[in-house]
Amino acid sequence: MLEPLAVAVYSCRRAEVGPGTPVLVLGAGPIGLVAILTARAMGAGPICVTDINESRLQFAKELGAHYTVNVLGHSAKEAADEILSVMPDPPAALLECSGADSSYQIAILVGAPRSILVTVGRGKPEVTLPINLVTVKEMDIRGIFRYANCYPVALSLVACGRVDVRPLITHRFMLRQVEDAFHAAKEGVAIKVMIRVQQENFSKAAQDQAAPALV
Repeated sequence: MLEPLAVAVYSCRRAEVGPGTPVLVLGAGPIGLVAILTARAMGAGPICVTDINESRLQFAKELGAHYTVNVLGHSAKEAADEILSVMPDPPAALLECSGADSSYQIAILVGAPRSILVTVGRGKPEVTLPINLVTVKEMDIRGIFRYANCYPVALSLVACGRVDVRPLITHRFMLRQVEDAFHAAKEGVAIKVMIRVQQENFSKAAQDQAAPALV
C-alpha cells in the first residue's frame, strides 16, 4: 500500500496541496482514493471526488471526501456545473486520476484561476482540451510519473497514524484462491486485493525447496 500512497504524496506535492486547499479528485480508483487520504493528511478541504461508479463514490465518502459527483452520462459541462454547485469554492488543486478525456476537460472547466491540474492517470496519448480556458485562467498543467523522494513521507504518514490505508484492502484470499483473487481485481468489485501465503500449509518437501529463495 505504500507504493500507491507515495504516488498520492507526490501528486499532492505537485498540486501544491496545503491546509485549506479546495481539492477535486477525478477518479475514485485506488490512486484517487489514496489521494483523498493524502490530501486530508495535508490539511486540504473541502475535497470533492468524481467517478462513474456509485459504490466507489460511497467508499470515497467513507474515507473522508466531503462531496461526490457521479459523472456517468454527463457531458463535461454538465459535470462541471454539478461540481461547482456542491463545492463552496472552485478547486485550486485538481488531481486527474482516471485518464479519461472528459476528466481533463471537467478539471479545466471547474478549476479556479491559477489552479493546478496534475495528470496522474494514464489515458490516451492525445486528448482535446479547452486550452484557451487554461490560458484565461492562468492554470498550470503538471505531469507526474510515479513519484520522487516520497516513499519516506508515505511511510511516516502511515506510521504516525495520519493515514490509514487498511480500509482499501477490501478483499483477502488464501493462495489456493488466487484465481478468485484475480477475478475480483479484474471485475472491479475490489479496491485492493490481498493474497495470503501461509508457509505452514506447504508440504515439508515444498518448504525445503523454497528455503534457499527465502534467504
